[in-house]
Amino acid sequence: MGVFEELKARGLIAQMTDEEKIRDLLDNHKTTFYIGFDPTADSLHVGHFVQIMVMAHMQRAGHTPIALFGGGTGMIGDPSGKSDMRKMLTVEEINHNIACFQKQMSRLIDFSDGKAIMANNADWLMNLNYIQFLREVGVHFSVNRMLAAECYKQRLERGLSFFELNYMIMQSYDFLELNHRYNCQLELGGDDQWSNIIGGVELLRRKEGKEAYGMTFTLLTTSEGKKMGKTEKGAVWLNPDKTSPFEFYQYWRNIGDADVIKCLKILTFLPLPEIDELAKLEGSGLNRAKEVLAYEVTRLIHGEEEAKKARDGARALFGAGSDTENMPSSDIAGSDFTNGEIGILELLLKIGLIPSKGEGKRLIEQGGLSVDDGKVTSVSAKLTPSDFEKGYVMIKKGKKIHHKIRLQKK
Repeated sequence: MGVFEELKARGLIAQMTDEEKIRDLLDNHKTTFYIGFDPTADSLHVGHFVQIMVMAHMQRAGHTPIALFGGGTGMIGDPSGKSDMRKMLTVEEINHNIACFQKQMSRLIDFSDGKAIMANNADWLMNLNYIQFLREVGVHFSVNRMLAAECYKQRLERGLSFFELNYMIMQSYDFLELNHRYNCQLELGGDDQWSNIIGGVELLRRKEGKEAYGMTFTLLTTSEGKKMGKTEKGAVWLNPDKTSPFEFYQYWRNIGDADVIKCLKILTFLPLPEIDELAKLEGSGLNRAKEVLAYEVTRLIHGEEEAKKARDGARALFGAGSDTENMPSSDIAGSDFTNGEIGILELLLKIGLIPSKGEGKRLIEQGGLSVDDGKVTSVSAKLTPSDFEKGYVMIKKGKKIHHKIRLQKK
């Protein structure tokens, strides 16, 4: 099976500018392609993971990926899918974030010996002559067509700044520049990038008379259409300091029954026949497929050892209730107690298990909170240092969230 069919069979491909040409390019030629990553945070998250998996599939098939980091476009921020303008980052913040991205991406993409390329669009965007840029590039863009694009259309009611309107032109210019530098013919990205990708393909055709192509990939959503990769604590990050390997593992172990096979196809390298066998499981048997998914994804991001620790810890915790070593935990100190006690709502808020006391009250009133296997029935419940006799207490929130709270010794 060629890489095009592989991507299609895994349900990854969303849209293409020219299916026949792209299929030929991927299955019969060695091509250079790129995916852009704007450094808006100091870690990649699971939404980026789909794009990295695509890059890895393509690299394994002999193609050359360019990971383009938005040192320039990150100074503006992509308005796609955003109701408000993104927070403007400093050059120092952007460069730090790019360094973090590069380190994380290197786990799955081989950048040695020219097998893949890291590029930064600050190298050509930061020193542009604005008048010259408008004459050579801006002239090829219709404002009417830009405003009809999905990435801008949804922003018009709330207000779209001229600052952000430049984003599509700059991203399109990236494609032109990468074509000049590396003979890049193909831009890939999430399906929310379709309008921006079309802009680059059209720019190369109009300005250079060159054929170029674009292809987008399925966004990571649940069967209900909700975006995956969000928890009550926020995004599911690839950085273990932001989302621990155990929490990362548990996120995938707990996904909905309807989503597990789709995620196995998109987020792992397991052979499709093996995934088809797992798809035959039903009812509680699907837990086996979920465990395979959680292990494989955690292994790819955090390595074999962390994946085993997370799996073994989860099995013990949710099986025998005995092993808490590898589960999420927080520390509190004696100074957190007032007159020798701390309210349960105050404690949950402090460690980030609830976003507000109102949310905590609802949780308790609905019977969704336990401390050391004892259900909390009162919103005014308090803990004292004596409750931490074994060094910690175990919090269970709902059916799936377990958290260990340790009392630091003096």
